[in-house]
Amino acid sequence: MSTAPDNYPRLLADIGGTNARFGLEVAPGQLESVEVLACQDFDTIVDATRRYLKDMGHPNIKHAAFALANPVVGDWIQMTNHHWAFSVETTRQALGFSTLLVINDFTAQAYGISQLKEEELVQVGGTMCAIGAPKLVIGPGTGLGVSALIPCHDGSYVALAGEGGHVSFAPFDDTEIMLWKYAKKKYGHVSAERFLSGAGLVLIYEALANREGIKSSQMTPKRIGEQALSGNSPLCRLTLDLFCTILGTVASNMALVLGARSGVYLCGGIIPRFLEYFKTSPFRIRFENKGRFDAYLAAIPVYVVLAKYPGIAGVGIALENHLRKENA
Repeated sequence: MSTAPDNYPRLLADIGGTNARFGLEVAPGQLESVEVLACQDFDTIVDATRRYLKDMGHPNIKHAAFALANPVVGDWIQMTNHHWAFSVETTRQALGFSTLLVINDFTAQAYGISQLKEEELVQVGGTMCAIGAPKLVIGPGTGLGVSALIPCHDGSYVALAGEGGHVSFAPFDDTEIMLWKYAKKKYGHVSAERFLSGAGLVLIYEALANREGIKSSQMTPKRIGEQALSGNSPLCRLTLDLFCTILGTVASNMALVLGARSGVYLCGGIIPRFLEYFKTSPFRIRFENKGRFDAYLAAIPVYVVLAKYPGIAGVGIALENHLRKENA
């Protein structure tokens, strides 16, 4: 059985474009020794993994699973928002693992939300959580991740592996048409991720400053958030408002496509940083603004996920499922 004691500890990792989060699953569902490493500090994923294992005293690892902010469609991985590129099989051999499972990071996030405690969720609107319907998982961070949990006939869920963050951005009003034109000139194709990410906050600010004829100072997502919430910069506040309204549109679009009446789960590191503002931001108004389907969306609850490492927990569930199938 995959749960035999000699199959632990297992190495789990949630790797984005900025940080690589590693942890050891020492028993079923028991995560310890989480460490966050900056991806830019390492030339390869093997180097980062070896550093973590060294820090942990070189535990004997047979089975490992990595969740990556990237499409996973074969053995070769080229990260979208970072320079790491590698072969899964070559990496497994280099690290001496019996198993190395690699999945999309938001597939892992989706599995992870099934294990969340009530105190790890903050509800923002919605009246009714339908039982047995899909759950949408979406979150802005270094990029924009999208997944979903789809119910199965036996009451379990399967997590989708998709790249919904790269759908084409659809402007809602004149201001967003202006944002689209600015980004179109700069990048060509304008995806939802262009605006719904850390870099997206800066892009929105740049476009607004350009419209107003203001010389755009060197801004960062953190500084935009601080200036917006302190009231020192109306332009930063408008930037944050637009970020939330765009997120409302994209999340409601995805919810309609999936029929996600069991809830929308907002993951990623950006929203928890301004949670109190987000609760009363334009997000919910825009989320429900769908004409004849206003009432349909008004019923759907939205939850901000506060858990620190849902992706690590989720990739652990995926690894357990994988090992069970191999041993069946």
